[in-house]
Amino acid sequence: MDHSRAPVLEALEEFRRRGDMVFGPPGHKQGRGVDPRVAEIVGLDVFRSDVLSLNGLDDRRQSQGVLSDAQELMADAVGAEHAFFSTCGSSLSVKTAMLAVAGPGEKLLLSRNAHKSVISGVVVNGVEPIWVHPKFDRERHLAHPPEPDDVRRSLQEHPDAKGMLLITPTDWGTCADIRGVARVCHEFGVPLIVDEAWGAHLPFHPGLPAWGMDAEADLVVTSVHKMGGAIEQSSVFHLQYDRVSPEALKQREDLLGTTSASSLVYMTLDGWRRQMVEQGHDLLDAALHRAERIRLAAGNMPGLRPMGQEIVDEGLAAAFDPLKIVIDVRELGISGMQAAEWMRAELHVDVGGSDTCRISASITHADDDETEKTLLDALRALTEGADSIERRPPVRLPEPSALELEQAMLPRDAFFAEVEHVPAERAAGRIAAEMISPYPPGVPAIAPGEVITDEVLDYLRSGVEHGVLIPDAADPSVKTLRVVARR
Repeated sequence: MDHSRAPVLEALEEFRRRGDMVFGPPGHKQGRGVDPRVAEIVGLDVFRSDVLSLNGLDDRRQSQGVLSDAQELMADAVGAEHAFFSTCGSSLSVKTAMLAVAGPGEKLLLSRNAHKSVISGVVVNGVEPIWVHPKFDRERHLAHPPEPDDVRRSLQEHPDAKGMLLITPTDWGTCADIRGVARVCHEFGVPLIVDEAWGAHLPFHPGLPAWGMDAEADLVVTSVHKMGGAIEQSSVFHLQYDRVSPEALKQREDLLGTTSASSLVYMTLDGWRRQMVEQGHDLLDAALHRAERIRLAAGNMPGLRPMGQEIVDEGLAAAFDPLKIVIDVRELGISGMQAAEWMRAELHVDVGGSDTCRISASITHADDDETEKTLLDALRALTEGADSIERRPPVRLPEPSALELEQAMLPRDAFFAEVEHVPAERAAGRIAAEMISPYPPGVPAIAPGEVITDEVLDYLRSGVEHGVLIPDAADPSVKTLRVVARR
């Protein structure tokens, strides 16, 4: 296929050449009506490029196949049989993927370290989750992806399960044995869905961890805005084999997706694919060398402990994405959240993630010598300024087994049940009717339908005292909890 082409971008170029006058959405009419004060900040070209895909970039009655051409090029670029663009981010794409495999009341294996968007999908579609618990790293207080044997045991216990949803890479760059899990799933005749939101770059360099399509996964969802070069909300479904119907996937996406898809997302996805095919290896090669320099330099700074290949050597994960700079800061006497807040407030440097133990920074093809120097200078300043950061009450991290809560009701049934709000002191033993997700990283500590325990409550309440945000709880202070009412 001709990867020098970018069909959606070419369609916009032709739209501008023709000089079409549009009498339909969007109402700003390619920037004619935009407030100049907005255009001054956002840029007029954003509005000039905001064109409907149908009766704009393409014509419903005489379709030139602009979007389908772009999707075929994407599929070819990454070795998939089909690719579908999504403009609602992978939060929605994962829900769609789940709906394409399992329906209400059916069983689906899920990694329990899933982001809240996955748990939301369980509530939306009414599946019965069969939790496959991650591999806990006690020293680092970190959850790594489950292993093939974990999946095999769950499928043996639940032979009626419709498939498996695996999250890899994690927010912290640790990766699953996708091929091993896929082969277990296929042995039982079910598909493997991979939530590879952090892995859009993986197909384009052999020095990166295995890409889901190459590792025999059936359906892979990527967030191109995370590690790629497309704008926010850019997501792609990648599909192969015959265990998941392309027709079913498209219909489920139509059920959940927007009817006003952003051409800005389509165009940036299209352009990023072309860039990666033509230049991706060299760009990512430079990024990999840059990340290694940063990791080595950070490792020589007092109080910082970067994570790397030792995760794999210790048998905790199948692979590690070296473009993730994950640094344990506990030896500085502060939490990762405090480190992130200090770097933002004092240095105007925003790291990509943080939790009670660590911070992380993503290195992409967009980084250069300036960003490398800025990050290293900020890390050095953090080590020098950590003593000035006010100490906060520690977060009381539970034992890993304490996070494996009993699922007493289906998440959907609990979420929509008659509820009551009870003080935290009386919540242990009750069934949660809400998600409670400490941010960062956004993995629910309690999901709807799970039985609340004192250990998890202690963890959550100490987290709030330390400064952890819990934005999805009915009471973000966790002084009260939303539980299923007793009858």
